Amino acid sequence: MQKTCASCSQSFSVDDADIAFLDKLSPIIAGEKQSLPPPTRCPDCRQRRRLSFRNEHHLYRRTCDLTGASIISAYSPDKPFKVYEPSAWWGDQWDGLSYGRPFDFNRPFFEQFAELQREVPRISLHVVSVENADYVNLSGYLKDCYLLFAAEYDDHCLYGTQVIKSEHCVDTLQCIESAYCYEVVDCEKCHSLSYSRNCVNCNDSLFLADCRGCHDCILSTNLRNKSYVVRNVQKSKEEFEAEKTTILKALREGKLPEFWEEFEGIEKKSIHRALELQNCENVRGNYLTNSKNLKNCFDLAYAEDCTYVTTGFKNKDLMDVCHTTEAELGYEGMSLGYGAYGIIVTSGAWSTRDSMYTEIVNSCQNLFGCIALKNERYCILNKQYTQKEYEELVPKIIAHMQKTREWGEYFPESLSPFAYNETLAQDYYPLSKAEAEKCGFRWREIQDEMPDVKKSVPASQVPSDITAIPDDVLDWALVCEGTKRPFRIVKQELKFYRERGIPLPRLHPDERHRRRTLLRRQRLLHTGKCSKCGKAIETTFQPEQKVNVYCDECYLKEVY
Repeated sequence: MQKTCASCSQSFSVDDADIAFLDKLSPIIAGEKQSLPPPTRCPDCRQRRRLSFRNEHHLYRRTCDLTGASIISAYSPDKPFKVYEPSAWWGDQWDGLSYGRPFDFNRPFFEQFAELQREVPRISLHVVSVENADYVNLSGYLKDCYLLFAAEYDDHCLYGTQVIKSEHCVDTLQCIESAYCYEVVDCEKCHSLSYSRNCVNCNDSLFLADCRGCHDCILSTNLRNKSYVVRNVQKSKEEFEAEKTTILKALREGKLPEFWEEFEGIEKKSIHRALELQNCENVRGNYLTNSKNLKNCFDLAYAEDCTYVTTGFKNKDLMDVCHTTEAELGYEGMSLGYGAYGIIVTSGAWSTRDSMYTEIVNSCQNLFGCIALKNERYCILNKQYTQKEYEELVPKIIAHMQKTREWGEYFPESLSPFAYNETLAQDYYPLSKAEAEKCGFRWREIQDEMPDVKKSVPASQVPSDITAIPDDVLDWALVCEGTKRPFRIVKQELKFYRERGIPLPRLHPDERHRRRTLLRRQRLLHTGKCSKCGKAIETTFQPEQKVNVYCDECYLKEVY
């Protein structure tokens, strides 16, 4: 079935498998199936809309609307919501059912849902079991961490996203089971690795890309189980140590930009695998491991029978879902997981079953149009019903939503609690203010307040040699070279730089994160030809990038 996207007007297809999945997920209420219609937007526009509901990186100071305490929150003070700190939100001093209201069949559902959004308290940060980690979000089981997002089981990690089971890592993206790493992207089981990407089991190295099982290597790519290699040339241990000493001295003298430029040139000329797939069967997408039967999926592990799903672990039977862990049978969801089952349209549903159009719900069942409920069943717009009343009313609401063309649609852009440039949508689908507002999104101008510090110093004027940095740098505001935004160095961060001999960063943490995201491949698939054998391939590299892209057979033959 060919359709025209209601958002971008591009043509897109809905195949028989998509229709079959929607039929499988269509809820059966009181013995009657409520059929889900095919999507009206193309996959990219659907994903962009969902991502516009997830703010990972922007934190603000505001007041808890229950306790009056000063708190850190994902919601800026100007947002029109009640916001409670986590302990207050999970406490028993308030009841989400007290905000319940009857459904009005004379008005659209989304209009009524928006009114409920503005009344029900929201949790300031989504965190679980964190110790000395106030500035983190959407994370759990952290100790002594700072500005980590979507992270779990970490110790002494700073400025990272998707950091899992790691310790003493700084400025990382997709860093798994690693230690003492700095400025790495897509690295796993690495130790003392810096300025590198797409590496596994690599230690004591600098500027590596696509390396496995290596140690003591510098400015190299496509290595397997190598040591003492510089610029892809084998060295003796003595030669390597001499070159390493020279390179580290140059870094202390401020030559980092030159080495980045050299590394980019080396990496561009290296061999690139068309797609990063590991132990997969019948999959289409990229960054997939131990999965099968996936269509247009990205950044998934241990997934099965999923379509248009991104960033997840141990999922099954999902379509159009982002950021999900251990969920099954869901459609049009953001932040869905930990036993969630049978979920249709959500912006946050955990350990919840058989529910539709929900936001920030935990351990619930049979909800429709509810927000911020815990351990509840048979509720509509946060109002309690009996099972019989619920099963009689929900089909009538669905029929009403079919008439208003709301049924089967994700929440409209206007219902996102965040501005577009606060969310992950800006990471994956960057827009200007004018473009975002034209598409119906809100925009928030970034206005940094100058920190209460002794002085403000352009980051470009700070010495590159970390041994020349005084202790009172902790009382300075550094001004970002790229964005001119002020930022500070924290004590734990300074200690890490001194121990590792790393120069102070010259860019604001947000700008460093933005540049790391650009090092990852886009979530777009292109047709092309293997640079070695000429065979037709599918890849995330665009034709105009002009890099050496190999099919799996040629790639494996070349690097192993």
